[in-house]
Parts: sequence; C-alpha cells; structure tokens
Amino acid sequence: MGKRFSKTFWCFSPPVMLATFFIETFGAVYVFLRYKNTQITRIIIALLFCLGIFQLAEYFICEGGIALPGLVWARIGYVAITLLPPLGISLAMAIARKRSRTGQVALYVIATGFIMYFLFVKNALVAEICAGNYVIFESNHSHIHYGLYYYSLLMVGVWMCFNWAREAKEKNVRSALTWLGGGYLAFMLPTALVNIVEPATLAAIPSIMCGFAVVLALVLIFKVAPKVCEKREWGKLSKKEIG
Repeated sequence: MGKRFSKTFWCFSPPVMLATFFIETFGAVYVFLRYKNTQITRIIIALLFCLGIFQLAEYFICEGGIALPGLVWARIGYVAITLLPPLGISLAMAIARKRSRTGQVALYVIATGFIMYFLFVKNALVAEICAGNYVIFESNHSHIHYGLYYYSLLMVGVWMCFNWAREAKEKNVRSALTWLGGGYLAFMLPTALVNIVEPATLAAIPSIMCGFAVVLALVLIFKVAPKVCEKREWGKLSKKEIG
C-alpha cells in the first residue's frame, strides 16, 4: 500500500474531517436558506457542497466506509474536488459580472473529462491510505496533467479576483472579490509551505489542501455571500402567500 507518513505533522484527523464536513454542509444549507436563489448563491452552495463531500469521503476512508469501500470514496472525493477550480472561476465571473460562455463551457468540459477518468479508469486511483492526519492517494498513472489543470485554474481564479476587484466600482463587489481571492490563497499557500517543509506530504496534496480549505468555506459563508447575495424575506413572503 505504500509508505505511511507521520501521524503527528498536521491535525487533520478523522474527527476534524467530520467537523469540517459539518461546517461546510451546514454552511451550504445556511446560504440556501438565508439568500435568494441567484447564480452567485447557487455557485457558493455548490462550492461548499463539494468541499464537504471531499471531507466526508476522507472520513469514511479513515473510519471505514458505509456500504462502499475506501477506494470508491476516494473516487467520489476526487470528483468533488475536480469541480472546485471551474466553480471558483464561475463565482468570480458572476460577482464581477463578466461573461464568457465559451470559456466556462470549456472549463466544465475539461473537468468532466477528469471526472470520467477518476470514475471509470481502473488505475486512476489504486490505493488510499489514512495516515492519521491526512489521506494519501496512490495511482499507477502520472497525474501531472491533473496537477496542471488544478493549479493553473486556481492561480487564474486568484488573479481574476484581485484584478477585477481593482477595477470594480461597487464597494461590495470589490470587497467580495478581494475576500474570495484571499480565501483561495488561504489554503494554497499553507499547503505549499507544508509540502516544502515535509516533501513526503506531496502524496497527500488533495487532503491537506482541502483541510486548509475550511478557511475558504468560512470566507464564502461570512464574507462573500453577505456582500453579493440577496437576503430572503421570509416574513414578507409568508404574508403574501397568506393574503
């Protein structure tokens, strides 16, 4: 199964994975109930849901899957995180009111290709190891193309956020884009630091990155959504329905 790495390096233990899942899932439910059904709201919910699914997949890998073996949960986790980069770019574009249908379709087509790969190619993932603080994924194939896809889109998304924030005239739009870009850096930079300090953790990049990504989830819930999502007015809606 491969080498097991230190169990004391970072505290992304199964209880933390489960707690993170609940934070991200309840955050998605909160955003759904608190704000009107707009494009921005839907994308934020999708981001939170995908983050939560990966944490749940990790938890079941470490604690024993319910009805599914660990390798199936690993594939489910990879499907969830594959959607994160294009969703982040879509959110930045929606907040900044930018349009590029062709570009976004291309991003989701590429993401769908990787999803099909992880779901149906036999050797895409061959083992999953719970190392105590994170999960290590092993494959018989090189994932260099996936890494290029993932990191390039994350960096493009961060650049878009800060560039469009500088151009934005509305204070809320500028603030939301700045927080979104900062939220992405909040899990990208610590992950890179961990990999530099302990190169062995390169095999666990998805796990470590999504562990830090709880910061992004909190940013989406408490900093981005309040600035660019429309609040629901349940009381007024109820009165109209009653009338």
